[in-house]
Amino acid sequence: MFEAITGFVSQSGYLGIFLLMALENIFPPIPSEMIMPLAGFIAARGELNVVGVLVSGTAGSVLGALPWYYAGKWYGLDRLKKLADRHGRWLTVSADELEHALQVFNKHGKSAVFFGRLIPAIRTLISVPAGICKMPLLPFLALSIAGSLLWIGLLTAAGFILEANYKVVQKYLDPVTKGIIGLIIAGYVYRLFTHRTQKS
Repeated sequence: MFEAITGFVSQSGYLGIFLLMALENIFPPIPSEMIMPLAGFIAARGELNVVGVLVSGTAGSVLGALPWYYAGKWYGLDRLKKLADRHGRWLTVSADELEHALQVFNKHGKSAVFFGRLIPAIRTLISVPAGICKMPLLPFLALSIAGSLLWIGLLTAAGFILEANYKVVQKYLDPVTKGIIGLIIAGYVYRLFTHRTQKS
């Protein structure tokens, strides 16, 4: 699995990193905690430029945040909660999670966009209350870029540093990678079968 993911990133290059990070924010197939360290790992081997890795990863992350931002701006909280109640099992988002993200935004203001990009649990959803509260696009983009770049930089640096211990990393990371992907699939399947529509 380790070789499969690193092979995909090596072959697809910056475009692959961009697409994976964009998808990770819309519908997470593979978390950024796996994508960016492996991209940094590949950059350390000289196959990619580390600046290009950071730019493509950050650009993908920010692009992936925009659909949630505009969903909040155009639909509003009530309509989104109804949508989540109706289709939450497929969207992997619940009405309660949307409500929690709005509470975080209301408590911390615009800074929630920056710090929210550093927290796996709300990194994607923090874009929704920003849209609901009609936060101007340029400040939203600036804070999203800053937060995403910091998060992606840390993950990329970790992979870059670990390249020196390639054989050790491969030995231990391969089963971990399989386990994480297995948990993601199992969690999604569990959500499909246990999701309950909230009654108004």
